[in-house]
Amino acid sequence: MKKYLFLFSALVIGFVTLNVLSGFSPLQTKKPWTVPDAFKNKKNAVASDAASIAAGKELWSTHCKSCHGAKGLGDGSKAAQLKTEPGDFSKADTQSQSDGSMFYKISEGRDDMPSFKKKIPEQEDIWNLVNFMRTLKK
Repeated sequence: MKKYLFLFSALVIGFVTLNVLSGFSPLQTKKPWTVPDAFKNKKNAVASDAASIAAGKELWSTHCKSCHGAKGLGDGSKAAQLKTEPGDFSKADTQSQSDGSMFYKISEGRDDMPSFKKKIPEQEDIWNLVNFMRTLKK
């Protein structure tokens, strides 16, 4: 009996050590993404109309869909390869963010999320993308 208890303990310790060294933690919380106040309070410069949403959808298909999925559920074809979760944009925690916060995150990026201020240099296009992202809510 002692032999099995020792083996079980060794396996548990080995598993925990391996996971800690690899950076995995099942209790790991989502890292907060701080947005400067100037952006949090920034108003969307583009009216959310059919033309803006269509332009945003086109940009989404080109730049965002592969990680975030067609409907923003975080299930894109590249999502499994990412170290960070791409998120579910249909949920309230994303939809409750200000347009300025979304604009900032798209522009600046962090971790696996690239900065798009060079790939999408026109601010109007980023606002169009924000307007499209608003249509992803449940």
